[in-house]
Amino acid sequence: MPKPNLLEEVSARISEVMAASPARDLEKNLKASLAGLLSRLDLVSREEFDVQAQVLAQTREHLRAVEERLARLERGNDA
Repeated sequence: MPKPNLLEEVSARISEVMAASPARDLEKNLKASLAGLLSRLDLVSREEFDVQAQVLAQTREHLRAVEERLARLERGNDA
């Protein structure tokens, strides 16, 4: 069985080669390009979306209550 420090050395060298490879540069460039593209889009975070969904649900509930009250008032005036 190979010595542990030999495996660590081989692993470290493989990591060095991968870090210096063109594939690593390509990955960095692709990530930067994608981040730039996404930053120009009109997107919201999940947290902001969830907050707005909650506000919308509350607004709908309030609207429903106002509509019911209006219907009761209209019925009272028609009688």
